[in-house]
Formats: sequence, structure tokens, C-alpha cells
Amino acid sequence: MAKKKTTGFDFENALEQLEALVTAMEAGELSLEESLRAFEKGIKLTRECQTALKQAEQKVQVLINENGDTEPLDIDVSDA
Repeated sequence: MAKKKTTGFDFENALEQLEALVTAMEAGELSLEESLRAFEKGIKLTRECQTALKQAEQKVQVLINENGDTEPLDIDVSDA
């Protein structure tokens, strides 16, 4: 099993937080103010996740290029 860093961004935790925010918002029991705060936090978490995924993609591409013949992947995370 891979070790997790004790500092920095925790992708899995961010996804769990996003799921909890979506569930709470879908339940329709939040006030307008709470919904806006949840939405704002969700946008922030989404951007952080997209950045983490892009960095992981770049690391994988570097490793592949160092170790074999490959073609670059054309993945656009902005559509997610």
C-alpha cells in the first residue's frame, strides 16, 4: 500500500468532502447562506482535485517517457 503524505493535499479526503457537500445540497435542507458556502467550498475542492489530477498525469507522462516508447495522452481535465 502506498504511503500518504502527512502534509499537503489529500485527494481522497477532498473527494469525500465533495460527496458530503453534494449530498447535503441535494437533500434541500440547507439555508440559502449554507448552500452558498457549500457551493463555494465545493468549487474550491473541485479546483484542487483538478490540479492534483493534472500533476499526477504529468508525473505519469514523465515516468512513461523515461522508461519506454509512448505517445502523449491528450486529456483535458477542464471538461470534468
